Amino acid sequence: MFCLCNEREYQFWALQQPQPFSLPCPLPSWPQGQGFGTGQINLGEIEVHEVTKFESICSSLLRKKEKGVTFYRPVGIPEGFFSFGDYCQPNDKPLRGYVLVGRDFAAGRQEDKSVNGPALIKPQSYILLWSSDSEHGEQVYIWQPRAPIGYKPLGFVVTTDPREPELEEVRCIRADLTEDCEVCELMLDTLSTLSNYPIKIWNTRSCARGMLGTGVSVGTFFCSTYLDSDDDMTIACLKNLDSSLHAMPNLDQIHALIKHYGPTVFFHPNEAYLPSSVGWFFKNGALLYSKEKSRGEAIDSRGSNLPCGGLNDGEYWLDLPDDEEARDYLKKGNMESSLLYVHVKPATGGSFTDIVMWIFCPFNGPSTIKAGLVNIEMSKVGEHVGDWEHYTLRVSNFTGELWYVYFSEHSGGEWVDASSLEFIEGNRAVIYSAKSGHASFPHAGTYIQGSTKLKIGLRNDTARSNYFIDSCTNYEIIAAEYLGKGIVKEPQWLQYMREWGPTIVYDSRSELDKIMNFLPFFFKLSVESIMELFPTEIYGEEGPTGPKEKDNWLGDER
Repeated sequence: MFCLCNEREYQFWALQQPQPFSLPCPLPSWPQGQGFGTGQINLGEIEVHEVTKFESICSSLLRKKEKGVTFYRPVGIPEGFFSFGDYCQPNDKPLRGYVLVGRDFAAGRQEDKSVNGPALIKPQSYILLWSSDSEHGEQVYIWQPRAPIGYKPLGFVVTTDPREPELEEVRCIRADLTEDCEVCELMLDTLSTLSNYPIKIWNTRSCARGMLGTGVSVGTFFCSTYLDSDDDMTIACLKNLDSSLHAMPNLDQIHALIKHYGPTVFFHPNEAYLPSSVGWFFKNGALLYSKEKSRGEAIDSRGSNLPCGGLNDGEYWLDLPDDEEARDYLKKGNMESSLLYVHVKPATGGSFTDIVMWIFCPFNGPSTIKAGLVNIEMSKVGEHVGDWEHYTLRVSNFTGELWYVYFSEHSGGEWVDASSLEFIEGNRAVIYSAKSGHASFPHAGTYIQGSTKLKIGLRNDTARSNYFIDSCTNYEIIAAEYLGKGIVKEPQWLQYMREWGPTIVYDSRSELDKIMNFLPFFFKLSVESIMELFPTEIYGEEGPTGPKEKDNWLGDER
């Protein structure tokens, strides 16, 4: 039951509350310019400040073996700013989060002609959404602010007292200054407990995300009972109405961020297909093919003779040279020439910066399937020419602090909080590139993509080695559209919107048929069932496309 525990259990749980996390090293003084790293961001009619210090309100305990959550109240709110709601996080993670607090930026200005009413306003009252039915320990009450007509709440208030919170506790915001939000991570579900009124606690994010999205996450949580739909959102996110994106870093600040946070990318010691620069790939024999020509055409080092723009219509593709020796040479890559190609873009409405680092490998090797203790190396399945992989650093524009890193993993990927990263040399994280397939992971080891229950899937092996790229020095900024024309010159090859390898269709069914006899009896499923367990691209696909054709170029990572 929510907060149901005897005194001894409660004291034990109190000792297990998350401990605060901070990056290994203090942040430097960032180069001056614009509004980046100043602690506050103007969203148009309101100004927001990021609060990362909290005091605990109470913890929840579902059962002894379950993690539960802790509710927190932001502290150290600057004078004149107001809270939008409390913060919540799971107890099995270090304490690290933020909530935004705001003030009416237009209030008192003579030039303000708004007839829509003040941007921020007190709630009219509170709705008691949920209370625990514990007979022991602390009682918990979760309140939703009741906003006046034309306004919306942005979070919830948590108390251990049945009395309604003070109206001064939070502010609601005018509806036209908000974006819709959605749930994104379930932190607590009390359905399996003895609670008479089970609830779910979620993290939230804006629905309007990506490079052009204006939604700004407030950092508060969402609470729903089982009588409500998870899609029936009663709170909102903020909306950035300042199109200047003044809090985004300038070019000097971008370089400073990369030099401070640039990860080291380690490739497996047995990696046969290493990365290279795009220029090296072109100079050493890559060819441009088209449906109109029977022979491939050499490509200059800048890619200036590649067709630019347009759609990926299948008319053009790149491939390795015909000569077998030259093909093998190009497949191996060239570590000395390799670079991280950097795309810098706004995230979460310009309150964060995404530093997307792209890695190019001339060739993607064959896959390995793991079934229990059996490892089966494919002879062709998974191979393709022209492999583009990436990871993304997400940095707060309030302070310049690194919050998350996104690891791309074949057709998917995951955001990892900075508290779960491996660091070397200060605040520089480690990225591990998997053998043959080059998917990225936060720690060394073996990762299986497939069925955990059946213990069968695509094997990804990662480890440190002497093959690595230091991205804080070996990088090239290829795009930062928000800076305006002429600040960053995009390379000519980036405008090539077609395929970086030929279309491949593997006879994967035939190859899987051959290995069925090697599988233990427990794994003797149908070929169709096995094929459903793995990322679809290992069975063949149209040639891989370049960075600008990927969904995350304009959109969010997920």
